Amino acid sequence: MLTSELDYELPEDLIAQSPAEPRDASRLMVVDAKEGTIAHHTFRDLPRFLLPGDALVLNETKVLPARIKANKPTGGEVELLFLRDLGPDHGGAWEALARPSKRLRPGLGLLAGGDHLEIVKSLGDGHWAISAPDVRGLLERSGRMPLPPYISPTPETESRYQTVYARNEGSAAAPTAGFHFTGRVLEDAGRAGAHIARITLHVGVGTFMPVRTERLEDHRMHAEHYSVPREAAQTVKRARRVVAVGTTVARTLETWAATGETEGESNLFVYPGYRWRTVDTLLTNFHLPRSTLLAMVMSFGGEELVREAYRTAVKERYRFYSFGDAMLLLDGGRRW
Repeated sequence: MLTSELDYELPEDLIAQSPAEPRDASRLMVVDAKEGTIAHHTFRDLPRFLLPGDALVLNETKVLPARIKANKPTGGEVELLFLRDLGPDHGGAWEALARPSKRLRPGLGLLAGGDHLEIVKSLGDGHWAISAPDVRGLLERSGRMPLPPYISPTPETESRYQTVYARNEGSAAAPTAGFHFTGRVLEDAGRAGAHIARITLHVGVGTFMPVRTERLEDHRMHAEHYSVPREAAQTVKRARRVVAVGTTVARTLETWAATGETEGESNLFVYPGYRWRTVDTLLTNFHLPRSTLLAMVMSFGGEELVREAYRTAVKERYRFYSFGDAMLLLDGGRRW
């Protein structure tokens, strides 16, 4: 598949700059892959589409204030996006994406908010291992939320760049399909007979890295850590249908199904032609052109139906991207 097949036209004013207020007032496009139909609802209607015995699977990851501005000894500024703790085998260093990166080198010291950092080594493609006495403390003191570049940073947008059920800190980006949930919607889902299952995938650049290869199949995903707790695994196995809240949940469940491992690193890249194993219904946002996220949605719902859904969303002036509206794809995945 050519990456250009993931292109579409989007007016700039449809890029959402903040979540709906309240969050469950966002719009919900319901796309039935079996019937080929598109319907328009509000997100608080979601429980109407859940069945008794469904597993509604949430990603409980919590976004770190992972963006830091640091200065080199020359005074030049470097922006760092901390992605993950590399663990004891790397002396407690963290992987960070640095911009600009060209003049950095191992051994170079940086200063950020009074804290001293050291570049340990290059990990390639602008990624570096960076050490500091207390990276988490540095992020708590001086870090900013890693908003996507198309969202203007304000105290409000930074404070709302988190799901209401976020619990396990470790992401450099939010699982945005979860932004629409409120306590009311979760309670109504339970009343509809759905069982909540909670997994974790810590979102890094793998999820949002743009596809730069001409052929989609040549793109390589960065690995991201995931965990499927025992209780969640049992809920999914017993489910009437598995409803994945977001592409991060879908990738976690499909990685578990493929490997049998309930915890590990996922670099699974799902695009048209992929054979789905677990997910029956997918809740997701409207994604950027040429993104791995859009490729996954097309794989699940079918290329032509998803293209039609996106054309309809533009025509009906849905809000796009992280703080935008949602799409519920019914009966996709394993049908293809």
